[in-house]
Amino acid sequence: MNNDTICALATANGIGALGIIRISGDDALPIVQKSFPAKKLEKQKSHTIHYGYFMDGDEAIDEIMLSIFLAPKSFTTENSVEIAFHGSPHIGKRILETLIKNGARMAKAGEFTLRAFINGRIDLSQAEAIADVIASENEASRKVAINQLKGGITNEISLLRTDLLNFVSLIELELDFAEEDVEFADRTALNSLLNNIELKLNSLIESFQYGNAIKNGTAVAIIGKPNAGKSTLLNALLKEERAIVSSIAGTTRDTIEEVLHIKGHAFRLIDTAGLRETADEIEAIGVKKAKEKVENANILVYLADAATRDFSDDIEMIRSLLREDLKLIICATKIDEVIPTQYEAIEDVFRDAIAHEFDFIKISAVENQNIQDLKNELSSYVEQLQSEESNVVITNQRHFEALQKSLDAVNKVKEAISFQISTELLAYELRNALEHLGTISGEVTNNEILGNIFSKFCIGK
Repeated sequence: MNNDTICALATANGIGALGIIRISGDDALPIVQKSFPAKKLEKQKSHTIHYGYFMDGDEAIDEIMLSIFLAPKSFTTENSVEIAFHGSPHIGKRILETLIKNGARMAKAGEFTLRAFINGRIDLSQAEAIADVIASENEASRKVAINQLKGGITNEISLLRTDLLNFVSLIELELDFAEEDVEFADRTALNSLLNNIELKLNSLIESFQYGNAIKNGTAVAIIGKPNAGKSTLLNALLKEERAIVSSIAGTTRDTIEEVLHIKGHAFRLIDTAGLRETADEIEAIGVKKAKEKVENANILVYLADAATRDFSDDIEMIRSLLREDLKLIICATKIDEVIPTQYEAIEDVFRDAIAHEFDFIKISAVENQNIQDLKNELSSYVEQLQSEESNVVITNQRHFEALQKSLDAVNKVKEAISFQISTELLAYELRNALEHLGTISGEVTNNEILGNIFSKFCIGK
């Protein structure tokens, strides 16, 4: 990483009341000073705000407020300046051009956060949490990201690494005295420690399913035969006319995706084409897409028309779509159009025919009957994923893979102990476990990983 001074727009592009430009680096103050004659910046205290005009030579570009953050008490730990200007994109562009002319350069994506990591202000998992905070779209994802930013994952990993390091040191000592055939590390105590670490790693790994649901939303495929009420249900859930509703079968030819928030959790609702054999080429493509969406969905909401006498086609379709990890909710629809005796036995029909656990709800999307029951079932699915054993939730695929690799290494150490395999192998696998845990916080990393992580940040962060 270069030590030159960088600058970038920190606020979103477009017109707004205010815009903010950030400058960070050893020469941040003198570079800004060239365009801010109102105050001698190097004589000002840290965390102070100053009023004046930002100049390009003799031309005043804008009336600004300028904030100073002196090293090491800044986000990057470097001298930093933030310029608040009137939120015109043209003004922002002129200020950046002037700063570059004064000696700064445009920051790369995520470069401010990268400098904070390189300079030791935050670790790698906290840097990734910053991106998650910015991208959070619901209350649950915000809470998890803030917990990670406060060091939740780091603290858990640090405890595990400290325990492992103590034993690695003793194992390494044994290697130094290999000719004396001495044993410094108590194998029984080591095995007990490994069992405890295995439990903690498993708990973190299992939290990823919940974390992934929080971060990316839970995919819910709404499936059924043509005219079963799929689009009407989507509109009822969203409380808006999002999908075209018609009594003509086959109206929906493509998938429609919308996000619904329930109790702080995001659900990606997918309204699909009605499932049936069809000679219509376009409708057939829609049916194929519908089946593909179910393959990637977490929840299948299958709609069965309550007025139907024969559910054999529905049952056959559900069986073809099921998989072990898929949550199934069967809804008897249009109950407002039939008398109770016509739909009271429908649940029993499906229970007798489908060897898969499911929830059954009788609904009328038109009359909004029992729609809240469906929302509650969706919400309970996510809530049941949450582990009660750990307050830390894994939302990052990279962290998940590192934890899995560390767990594999721990299991290999346990095998080595049980089979009384050489100290060299114990030391090797213990180092592997430590290394994989270290990649999460950034204690062990490489430029390729850093480049991949920070390239996904927005410029200015």
